[in-house]
Amino acid sequence: MKQTAHKINWKTKLHKIIYEADTPAGKWFDIALIIAILFSIVLVMLESVESIDSNYHNFLNNSEWVITILFTLEYFARILVIKKPAKYIFSFYGIIDFLATIPKYVSLIFVGTQALIVLRALRLLRVFRILKLSRYLGASINLTSALKASKTKILIFLFSVIVLTIILGTIMYMVEGPRNGFTSIPYSMYWAIVTLTTVGYGDVSPNTPLGQFIASIVMILGYGIIAVPTGIVTSEMSKQDAKIHTNTQTCPYCLADKHLDDAEFCHKCGRKLDDE
Repeated sequence: MKQTAHKINWKTKLHKIIYEADTPAGKWFDIALIIAILFSIVLVMLESVESIDSNYHNFLNNSEWVITILFTLEYFARILVIKKPAKYIFSFYGIIDFLATIPKYVSLIFVGTQALIVLRALRLLRVFRILKLSRYLGASINLTSALKASKTKILIFLFSVIVLTIILGTIMYMVEGPRNGFTSIPYSMYWAIVTLTTVGYGDVSPNTPLGQFIASIVMILGYGIIAVPTGIVTSEMSKQDAKIHTNTQTCPYCLADKHLDDAEFCHKCGRKLDDE
C-alpha cells in the first residue's frame, strides 16, 4: 500500500510540474521548455545556411540529437503521468509534440532523401508549444476570450469591408478603365484592398483627377477601418476583466484546465483534481 501511494504521489507531483504552471516548478519547466524550443528552431535555421552547416555540421547535428532526446523524454513523461494517455496522444499538442520529435529518427532510415527536408520543416511546429505560456499569463487568456466574444462583430465588419471593396473596385474600373491599368473589376478590387489597408504597392494607380480624388478618400477611409477591429476587441477585453479568475490546474484524467481556484473536481469529467 505504501509503495502504491508513493507511486501515485510521485506521478501526481510530476503531473503538476509538466502540465500546470501555478507552481514555481511548473513555471520553470515551461520556461526551460520554451528555451529548448527556441534553441531547436535556431539550430534548424542555421543548418539551412550552407556555409554554417559545412563548418559546424557535427556540432549542429549533435545538438539536434540532444534536443530530440530531451523532447522524447518529455513526450513519454507526459504519457506516463496522465491517467488516460490517449487523451494526450491524440490531442492537438500531443500530435504536435510527436511530429516535432520524429524527424530526427526518420533521418536514420531515409538518409539523404529530399523528403527528409520536408520532415525537418515540421520541427518548426514546436513553436506552437510556446502558446502554453498563456496558461499563466492572464492578459493573453483575456485576449483569447475577447477575440472569441468579438467573432460575430468582426465577421460583420469584414463583410462590410468586402462589400465596400466591391463597390470601390467597380467605381474605379468605370472611372479609370483598362487604359490606366484597371483592366477588370477583380483587379480594381485588388487595388481597393491595397489602398484601404494602406499598403500601397504602387503597381497600379489612378491617373485621372476624379480617380485620384476617390483614391484620396479611400486612403483616409482606410485609417478608420484599421481602427475598428481594435476598438471591438478592446471593448470585449474590458468586459473580461470582471469575470471569475481561473488557474492553470489541469485534470489528470481529461487534461481540462481553467478551473476555479477553490475547485476540487474537474468541471468537465467530474473527477477529483488532486488524486493523491
